[in-house]
Amino acid sequence: MKTIMIMFDTLSRNYLPNYSDIDIAVPNFKRLQEHCIIFDKFYGGSMPCMPARRELHTGKYNFLHRSWGPLEPFDFSVFETLNQQGVYTHLITDHSHYWEDGGATYHNRYSSWEGFRGQEGDRWIARSEALPNENKHPMNKQGLSVTQHFANRTKQQSEEEMSTVKTIHAGIDFLKHHQDKDDWFLQVECFDPHEPFYVPDRYRESVSKDEDFVYWPKYQKVDGEKQADGIQEAREEYKALVRMCDHHLGKVLDYLDEANMWEDTMVIINTDHGFLLGEHDWMGKNSSPMYEEIIHIPFYMHVPGYKGGERCDGIAQTIDIAPTLLDYYGLDIPENMEGKSLLSLLDQKVVNHESILFGTNGGQVCIFDGRYVYMRASADESNQPLVNYTMMPTQIRGFMSKDQLREAELVSGNKFSNDVPMLRIKMDNYSNSFAFGHLLFDLKEDPEQNEPLQDEKVEDDMIEKLIGMLDQIEAPEEEYIRLGLK
Repeated sequence: MKTIMIMFDTLSRNYLPNYSDIDIAVPNFKRLQEHCIIFDKFYGGSMPCMPARRELHTGKYNFLHRSWGPLEPFDFSVFETLNQQGVYTHLITDHSHYWEDGGATYHNRYSSWEGFRGQEGDRWIARSEALPNENKHPMNKQGLSVTQHFANRTKQQSEEEMSTVKTIHAGIDFLKHHQDKDDWFLQVECFDPHEPFYVPDRYRESVSKDEDFVYWPKYQKVDGEKQADGIQEAREEYKALVRMCDHHLGKVLDYLDEANMWEDTMVIINTDHGFLLGEHDWMGKNSSPMYEEIIHIPFYMHVPGYKGGERCDGIAQTIDIAPTLLDYYGLDIPENMEGKSLLSLLDQKVVNHESILFGTNGGQVCIFDGRYVYMRASADESNQPLVNYTMMPTQIRGFMSKDQLREAELVSGNKFSNDVPMLRIKMDNYSNSFAFGHLLFDLKEDPEQNEPLQDEKVEDDMIEKLIGMLDQIEAPEEEYIRLGLK
């Protein structure tokens, strides 16, 4: 049995013709529907990048217990388990967060891995070598990571030198060497179309650019009228980068056609989250409420023996990928996994999820029941008590502070930690959810989430469902208090 998973970071379903009426030339994403089942209600869970990957490995929600961090010593990893059971697992990626303190335990769970440097602010090329950055548009991100990006660009002057392109080429090379072998899993993970939107001119509809344009939008509230030109520039740059991803995706699909691998290979095309490009007057993905543009994501899956070109309307989520892989390879699914096999959903044997959760650690905790989305904010502006449960006290690029560690307590384990004791660490407030308040949306009547619903009965029902799900996953006691549910 064979599987290839092609993952693009920050791939918005609103820019794909399988999901939207948008006019964008991405024939290879459209071509996926020839072989793949398209999932219409697929959602992310824990935001953003590494929390999503922890769900990918474990099949469990991350964001209620832990912020951005590495895979924990007590975690189940589907890729490590596949390897232990005789399925060779290989990761190819240019996602630099894998090599930082907050992600450094994920790639080592695979049988082998290959990485390509230079995306975003990857601390790669000496910053003294940075190209001059003349683009000073006020909507662009500034700072050390931007300087680092321009240093990295000194080694990425042509399209063939770009790390996404190298990642795709390495994936095809793996397929060439393994198409006749059995029992393997390949993850080809591209950081694009994540910002910065650094893209060759040939993918732009127009190459005549002013000196200042929006290519790396900073996460912030924007004015849709006053900043309309900048918003449109960012959208056009994003579309150009999606076109580049589409072009190189096509090379993988060409090889799958040429080698007739569709007959015996499961193929997954997915992402971790989307992105706001001016919708709801926001740019980014972490600072705003978790709108559909961020958390409702594209997902394509081809399974040998299942008819392609169909659509699946069942609720599904990132946490479902791990149990799906175990099911596909005939391995046992741990009882305490929160995800469910998508194969059961395709067989229409069960409804996998009546409701799902999603959010960021310390932010709004959101629940979706197939019609309504309820976003529960903190009870007061202090956003306390806020704690992290971990045995790996790191954040993105560093450790938690010594003061935090001095106050850390070793507490009993639970479902989240597979019953292994863990550290309880107090965290400062890093969320603005209180300012947003509780939000309720009826996606049947208001799919674009333009009008928050004021309906006390529906809200009470969603609160009851939320508490039920928090109980089910053994959420921290502090979360109930922080959200005003106790």
